Amino acid sequence: MTDERFSRLAAEHLPVDLAERWIALLRPCIRLCRSAQGEGTAVGLGGMPELPAGVGWPEWPGRGPLSFVASVRCAELPREGLTEEFPHDGTLLFFFYDGRADADGASFSVFDPESRAGAQVLYVPEGTPVFPADVPEGLEPYPRLDLAAAPELSAPDLWLPQVREALLGDGRSWPELRETPAGIRSFRRALMRLNDRVGHQLGGHAVPVQGPVEYEVANAEVGVERAWGDALLDEEAGRWLVLAQFDSDGDADMVWGDEGALYWLIRPEDLTACRFDEARLVVQH
Repeated sequence: MTDERFSRLAAEHLPVDLAERWIALLRPCIRLCRSAQGEGTAVGLGGMPELPAGVGWPEWPGRGPLSFVASVRCAELPREGLTEEFPHDGTLLFFFYDGRADADGASFSVFDPESRAGAQVLYVPEGTPVFPADVPEGLEPYPRLDLAAAPELSAPDLWLPQVREALLGDGRSWPELRETPAGIRSFRRALMRLNDRVGHQLGGHAVPVQGPVEYEVANAEVGVERAWGDALLDEEAGRWLVLAQFDSDGDADMVWGDEGALYWLIRPEDLTACRFDEARLVVQH
């Protein structure tokens, strides 16, 4: 898979060796856009989930039910946009505690282990009988929006350690860019202009609102807040893959904070084993 946008950008702003290093970091992903009439639908944003018998609507104990965000039919996704670890069939169901049914105003945070139940991903294996779920009292479902899937390439955030190593080669951080060749500075500005649309996506590199989502998960897992560039934090951040990102979407009446986005991440070994209870959610806005 190739993406001429990224290759042209690298060729225009970077020396050949740096361009090759950066292009090697691109990852395939699935971009999700509203389905046109007659177009196949792989993902449903909002609406009502179908759950297996005996599986209750997810909730945050002591707080209330989670809102249903999206369903993903894995077998209908173009495989060239996904890693081998991503399920080949079955359905992924994403739920998030948005607080709309909570008069106390509790909020979710990846840094608070007590709120982990506020973001859940359920995996329904292929062939499992499912039934329309009953909406919990006081919860208003989001309108259903059908999304089509298309494979693309995604670019890593420039703060990630592998990008710093590829472009700087000596572990320096981006605040020190005033000491680097001007071409890299112009590349950074051009990439930010090109890659400024968050959107809905499965896999690949996240398009963050406020810096690398991998670092937020890493800081939460390490348990002590560390600065970007810290060796332990870099190592932990490198262990996480983007499972899905869901942007704010007016057509589905979804607004995450101040027009932000939801990012689910998971370790490769948990993705392979379908241990989606080990996925983590980062909310940026």
